[in-house]
Amino acid sequence: MIIVQTPLRVSLFGGGTDFRSFYEVEGGCVLTTAIDKYIFVIIKKRFDRKLRVGYTRTEMVDSVEEVEHELIRESFRKTGISQGVEIDTMGDIPSAGSGLGSSSTVTVGALNAMHHLLGHTVTQDVLAKEACEIEIDILKKPIGIQDQYIAAFGGFRFLEFKPDGQVVVDRVHLSDDSIRLLNDNLMLFYTGINRKSEDVLFEQNHHISRHFSILCEMKDMAYIARDELQKGNLDVLGEMLHKSWLLKKQLGTKISNGIIEEIYQAALRGGAIGGKISGAGGGGYLLLYCPYERQSSVREALRNLQELPFRLEYYGSKVIFDYAR
Repeated sequence: MIIVQTPLRVSLFGGGTDFRSFYEVEGGCVLTTAIDKYIFVIIKKRFDRKLRVGYTRTEMVDSVEEVEHELIRESFRKTGISQGVEIDTMGDIPSAGSGLGSSSTVTVGALNAMHHLLGHTVTQDVLAKEACEIEIDILKKPIGIQDQYIAAFGGFRFLEFKPDGQVVVDRVHLSDDSIRLLNDNLMLFYTGINRKSEDVLFEQNHHISRHFSILCEMKDMAYIARDELQKGNLDVLGEMLHKSWLLKKQLGTKISNGIIEEIYQAALRGGAIGGKISGAGGGGYLLLYCPYERQSSVREALRNLQELPFRLEYYGSKVIFDYAR
């Protein structure tokens, strides 16, 4: 039996510039971090030839083609597994519509588990590329390529997407004080709104050419935010998150709505400096930057929402248990 732990993520700046239709023209970048909330994949060989897949439901089938969980099915195909395996996924949060990159986290974790079961040695870069191939090239998801890379690499990262398809993965070097303050000053609240990210992203991806100048500005903000963080200017992050959220809302009609705006304005009145809906938008989790001393007021303002305490995570997808008979 093998257990793989893969982190979810909070994307801070540059989201949308990781779509191929943008970065193949302009080049893109994101400032993003893994967090200490995970999806676990458990895999083991079976005594028979069947495939068993467990998630919110259980599938027991005779062939890969019969597997309905498309991310697991295509991971089987990518790694060459065709029989005699059972695999289960479980997460620290409900995976659907969270805005924390759960689909790509599942894909990276499943690939890592399958490769390890087969005795393959694969790099973080290979895991990310294979996950992109499954989600974007095979399943035709209208998504970018940042989530797969942060799930595979982990840490606080600056990702650059070159027009030729190269992805440069750099660790953002922060002082211990900056890491402590980020852990103290970032907050996540579940909006209570569940949505399919594909519904939000399809519109955004379809109109990228129309919003090219906005995406270029959001790309520039990612570079500035990285530099300010490395200088230790953390409160600037909150101000820039607010400005970035105002820009992001212009990318599509489904990114925000009246309920989200009410929640966000209540958080600002409570003392948050800035924030954004994590991921595609439209629901899921609200990320806030709020000085620690004001957080009780924010919690009171958002008392009807569930908070998700979290900290930054250093590691990406990794095997945490391997028991071989």
